[in-house]
Amino acid sequence: MLLREVKSQLSKSELAHLGAGEVGYIRKMGSEEVLRCFPEAPEIDPTMDLWALFAADGTPILLTDNRSSTFYKAAEDDLKTVSLH
Repeated sequence: MLLREVKSQLSKSELAHLGAGEVGYIRKMGSEEVLRCFPEAPEIDPTMDLWALFAADGTPILLTDNRSSTFYKAAEDDLKTVSLH
């Protein structure tokens, strides 16, 4: 019930901006996903595990092969982080 009440009070635009500037999410990525999210990235070894930091709205912020770097960048940008699997 509570979710319906909140949902009916937020416009699509408000929902899209929820957490903007406050929340970021970290996700492990395969090299095949990189070009879709980071089109400027160079060709990457397909066996390499990568980690990405995204803004709450899905805007890519950082791509790295070091998971710790994503947390460091999020802290630097004052973002609370969540991990997506």
